[in-house]
Amino acid sequence: MNYWLVKSEPDTYGWHHFMEQGRAVWDGVRNYQARNNLRLMQVGDQVLFYHSVTNPAVVGLATVVRESYPDPTALDEPVVANAAARPTPWVVVELEPVMALEKPVTLARIKAEPMLATVALIKQSRLSVMPIKPDEFELILAMGQHAAKSEDR
Repeated sequence: MNYWLVKSEPDTYGWHHFMEQGRAVWDGVRNYQARNNLRLMQVGDQVLFYHSVTNPAVVGLATVVRESYPDPTALDEPVVANAAARPTPWVVVELEPVMALEKPVTLARIKAEPMLATVALIKQSRLSVMPIKPDEFELILAMGQHAAKSEDR
């Protein structure tokens, strides 16, 4: 199993939208490194859902339910439209929500945690789809599940 983090602006497509839909086609990715990460995702992989820009934080957990296939939103792009037989280079995966975190794990908390000093979220802050190491994934998930209890004291 692999672990990932995907970013979305909460005003555009936030966790609440994802929960309402119950399943999402993760489309519109137009960065080659992020695209390559989408191609590596497998059914059952675990995904941290991150709100970017406004109040940046990991807010939920999702799972990959369908592996990569051509991004239908890319079919109208000029590069693809002019290349009649060439398929789009862009791909999507499908995700389903698993659970919201009890308390969002903010970017500030992630940066303050020494064990997360090398997490891709900090090292490659502009990348929208990134791998997460198993120990980083477990720590972020634990921070989100136990934060409400420990910080309320």
